Amino acid sequence: MSSARAMHPLCCIVLDRHSDVGHRCPDPAPAGGDDTEVEQSPNDGEEVAVSGVLYKWTNYGRGWRSRWFSLRRGVLSYSKIRPGDGAPTKEDAAVRIIGDTSTKISSRAAAGKKSSAKSVGIVYLKVSSFRESKSDDRRFYIFSRTKTLHLRTDSEKDRVTWIQALVLARSVYSFRTLSERISSLSNGITFSTDRLRDHMHAEGLREDVIRDCEHIMLSELSEYHRRVKLQYEEHLKFLATVEQHLVYTNTEDEETNRGGHLQLLKTEFSCSGHEKYSEYSTTESSDDVEKQETDDISDDDEPIFFDTDEGFSDKSGSDSCATLTRVRSKNGIGEIIHSKEKDCCQDVVSYPERRKKLPEPIEEEKSVGLWSLIKDNVGKDLTRVCLPVYFNEPLSSLQKCFEELEYSHLLDEAYEYGQKGNSLMRVLKVASFAVSAYASSIGRICKPFNPLLGETYEAEFPEKGIRFMSEKVSHHPMLIACHCEGKGWKFWGDSNLTSKFWGQSIQLDPVGILTLEFDDGEIFQWSKVTSTIYNLIFGKLYCEHHGMMNIRGNRMFSSQLRFKEKSLLDRNPRQVVGFVEDANKTKVASLTGKWDDRMYYCKGTDVSNKAAIPTEDAYLLWKRSDPPANPTRYNLTSFAITLNELTSGLQEKLPPTDSRLRPDQRHLENGEYEKANAEKLRLEQRQRMARKMQETGWKPRWFRREGEDGTYRYVGGYWEAREQKKWHECPNIFGEF
Repeated sequence: MSSARAMHPLCCIVLDRHSDVGHRCPDPAPAGGDDTEVEQSPNDGEEVAVSGVLYKWTNYGRGWRSRWFSLRRGVLSYSKIRPGDGAPTKEDAAVRIIGDTSTKISSRAAAGKKSSAKSVGIVYLKVSSFRESKSDDRRFYIFSRTKTLHLRTDSEKDRVTWIQALVLARSVYSFRTLSERISSLSNGITFSTDRLRDHMHAEGLREDVIRDCEHIMLSELSEYHRRVKLQYEEHLKFLATVEQHLVYTNTEDEETNRGGHLQLLKTEFSCSGHEKYSEYSTTESSDDVEKQETDDISDDDEPIFFDTDEGFSDKSGSDSCATLTRVRSKNGIGEIIHSKEKDCCQDVVSYPERRKKLPEPIEEEKSVGLWSLIKDNVGKDLTRVCLPVYFNEPLSSLQKCFEELEYSHLLDEAYEYGQKGNSLMRVLKVASFAVSAYASSIGRICKPFNPLLGETYEAEFPEKGIRFMSEKVSHHPMLIACHCEGKGWKFWGDSNLTSKFWGQSIQLDPVGILTLEFDDGEIFQWSKVTSTIYNLIFGKLYCEHHGMMNIRGNRMFSSQLRFKEKSLLDRNPRQVVGFVEDANKTKVASLTGKWDDRMYYCKGTDVSNKAAIPTEDAYLLWKRSDPPANPTRYNLTSFAITLNELTSGLQEKLPPTDSRLRPDQRHLENGEYEKANAEKLRLEQRQRMARKMQETGWKPRWFRREGEDGTYRYVGGYWEAREQKKWHECPNIFGEF
């Protein structure tokens, strides 16, 4: 077969010529191998040969153990390292040593310290696959039919080097190489009859008899050589047929076996020509990998446990041009892209490019303290006191509602799980989405702008597959309604806050219900938990969330989460624990994690009263995105930085009520603090007329309440009016009164 066609990653047949268990070579060669060199790599023109120390997971009791790994001729072998030993394998100048620790051990060996350590295991790379850990940048895994190796390097850089070497070595060694080796062996065989002729002459035989005997012998040997060569060719054809059959079988299993057994890596080469490795899933859910791997046995014959695995996400846009490639998106999650190169490039062009940072401030910011503010307003009517714009961030409360949908891909995944009949994973993804809404609040000490009555905000993110619309529907009580449409789901709700001032802190209790409805009819509803802002007078401001969150489903599963309140003795703050229960109130899974970091789940265990520390059998549901490369003084996330962006093309489509057109908020973002303060004072004076407007029969434009005390629901028509640019019913609320 052509070497251009890579073996399917599920092909796990090991061609082992060392069938004798009692005999094992220290430097094993692949099937059909000899001492000749392997086919040279088209990339670097030489054999891939690397060695070094890797930490291998042995069992739960012994944990990680250092092993010396050697990659030669497409075979990865490893052996134990004992105290005082040097490098356990014989190295030469052609072998590359990876890692500082490995270099030190190799130096000791070169200084004369020999080791008698023997290889305890081998892995044939051609029939193996690799996967990197998403939760630890030093770990990776090697899969074969007989074992799974859980490995860890000293640094992320070492892991990249090892993976590149493994991928390159597997691409070099192929069945074509084996065929060429065998052909070269068979074609180089020669026979000599000189000794036979000398012996016959010594016995006194005639020359004609000797020639006849020689002819008979050569004829027999020639026929034997022909049959051996045919047998070699038949074996090669059989090996090629096995490879092709395995590729076909595994491809067929990929389509039919939704239950799956393993989640593997498929080696890819990106458009840029650099080696890439991507996750290739044949399972409904990512937890199938962990369940399979706990059955594997290490070199110490003990069960293997390893770190958590992230679930794969839905199909989405990417800058990659590969047909099936994992990309590292800003939300930190590897996404599986199923698209052709042409469609991929079209998607990149059609998606708007979001900004990466806020504009540079025009003015120098002034320092304003709370005590100076109180001093300057002593004796004044508090209802007419305008807080300086320095206490605000350049976002409105309407935009903050949309910021809670940063991890909307979790709902896309929940929809897909439900379509495949996995209702448990659906509710787990919904629960992790409900927790992820609080991740952006860490370090955010500035308050958002309070919207004007009738103020709106829209967000259209085709790269996420969502569009969002919100409106301030009531001034007293202050209510904000929102509606979002995604891939197979709709999300809506209204929110209000009641506050309690405790001197050094202020407690904010949310009022309102959030509703998530999937296209198949399953509905989940929940309310937010209490938020408390501490150190209002002295110390550094910070925010904490605490309370119970009940996620009620209308079908099989519901969930309950407890945001733990911070205590003086607690060294692990921001914990979230909970469980999932079925219709019979039986707890079927538990959740644990932190609302500012990540969430895990375990099946069949209730840890609601334990510490929110993930165990070895915990699976990752959600992870917070990395902070922006250009941080702001407001501690905005990368997603939040894009929310108030206003381009000329977008401005032409927006109604006059959109938050991006609010002048005081725009001046604050640009660093024009004096103008922002003046505009904020003007708009707040106008806002005091809103209560009178509401009493005279004012009604929201895009939302209506269901019953007297029901939730505000989107009535439709906004996106149609946007397309036609018909905003005559939307007042210019930011203009002069």
